[in-house]
Amino acid sequence: MIDQSFHYEGVTGHPRLPGRDIKFSINDVNVYYGPKHALKNVGLDIASREVTAFIGPSGCGKSTFLRSLNRMNDLIDGCRVEGQVLIEGEDIYAPEVDVVELRARVGMVFQKPNPFPKSIYENVAYGPRIHGIARSRDELDGIVQSSLERAGLWKEVRDRLDAPGTGLSGGQQQRLCIARAIAVSPEVILMDEPCSALDPIATAKVEELIDELSGNYTIIIVTHSMQQAARVSQRTAFFHLGYLIECEQTDVIFMNPQHPLTQGYITGRFG
Repeated sequence: MIDQSFHYEGVTGHPRLPGRDIKFSINDVNVYYGPKHALKNVGLDIASREVTAFIGPSGCGKSTFLRSLNRMNDLIDGCRVEGQVLIEGEDIYAPEVDVVELRARVGMVFQKPNPFPKSIYENVAYGPRIHGIARSRDELDGIVQSSLERAGLWKEVRDRLDAPGTGLSGGQQQRLCIARAIAVSPEVILMDEPCSALDPIATAKVEELIDELSGNYTIIIVTHSMQQAARVSQRTAFFHLGYLIECEQTDVIFMNPQHPLTQGYITGRFG
């Protein structure tokens, strides 16, 4: 049993990335669910066009933090967010921010695949249509095909685009949700345990897709699998009881962590 008495002495503070192309700069973010203080004074930089993984025990705040990056917490009754989340210098919690446009810039893929009860084609076409991205049917067709290709799904579904998206396998449904997210040309893709409901073969396909997409998108993934974090990410952030304990290059986190809590978690002393 790990000694909890020293909790957060020596926490690394607000990890910054001087000289890097920064997508998010987060400053002193606190999240409350009613009286519960779920996320405490979190601050860090997240670089553009790389994969950042959030790891930590269940209930540590990593999914809460992920949802704060595109204001999905706004949808939860009694949730309050304090602090500053800047995307390329713009405060996403400023009163004038259009949340619909923000969520087009910062897309999200959830733990359980959630295709719309529509055809495969309409699942992908929905976002471009409501955001007015496509000016003609031909342009919409091109966006749908391109998005499915980038999600590694086109060859599997091109002859049945009118079939329901809910009829696909679990792994295919998750890749359809990724295609749906990238169809509106986001800058960031948030992924909340995207492989937890998938078998190993489907997981490998999604991980391969994450690697391919990271050249064009900033990807932030919450995962309970330390092996997955090690495989897909360039940087890893470790959370514990609502605090960001440490954020570093992934190989450093797993080979030479600086905080005893990180060391305890990755060696299996608690979880």
